[in-house]
Amino acid sequence: MRWRIWTGTAGLLLGALTGMAQEQTAYSIAGSGSTLEIHVGKDGAFKALGHDHLIAGKEISGEVQFDAQKIEGSTVRLQIATKSLTVVDPGESEKDRQSVQATMMGEKVLDVAKFPEITFTSSEISGVKKNAQGWELTISGKLKLHGVEKSLTFPLRVQTENRTLRGAGEISILQTDYGITPVKVGGGTVKVKDKLKITFTIAAHKNQ
Repeated sequence: MRWRIWTGTAGLLLGALTGMAQEQTAYSIAGSGSTLEIHVGKDGAFKALGHDHLIAGKEISGEVQFDAQKIEGSTVRLQIATKSLTVVDPGESEKDRQSVQATMMGEKVLDVAKFPEITFTSSEISGVKKNAQGWELTISGKLKLHGVEKSLTFPLRVQTENRTLRGAGEISILQTDYGITPVKVGGGTVKVKDKLKITFTIAAHKNQ
């Protein structure tokens, strides 16, 4: 009798686990269809003499486990190659862009040689609301930048189209929270703001 009860319980548990696995769909994040932009403002007494900076992320990868029946059960892991961050700065000379790029990649800012990757790993999805385009939700997780890991929560818009999953949003972070001192010149009369605005659209394709 005990054997039958155990067998029946094990069967139910296995069935439940199998059902859960079937509900989640694996997607791979595609760098070619994703965009990430970092907006860096200027500050200081002579900020009018400085320039705002626009940085683009080029190498974006990762994976999504997506559960369309229970969005809260979905997970995300995102990686960005630090060396792929590129100074765009429309309207600036190539010489100025290269100068800003070298500073950004160096030890005083991103220190690419020591910290080659930026990662975000989700821990919770909440506040899911269905709309005509897809879903609006709140995602929480850990952002690791410059060797420092911090909790982060932000709103996200999600939609699916054929075999593609897209998530779009905007976050703001402080450089000093991640051990980065905002760059300044002229004795601090011109410097970049501590707060960075990051806008993104992440595309992921369903695995075969």
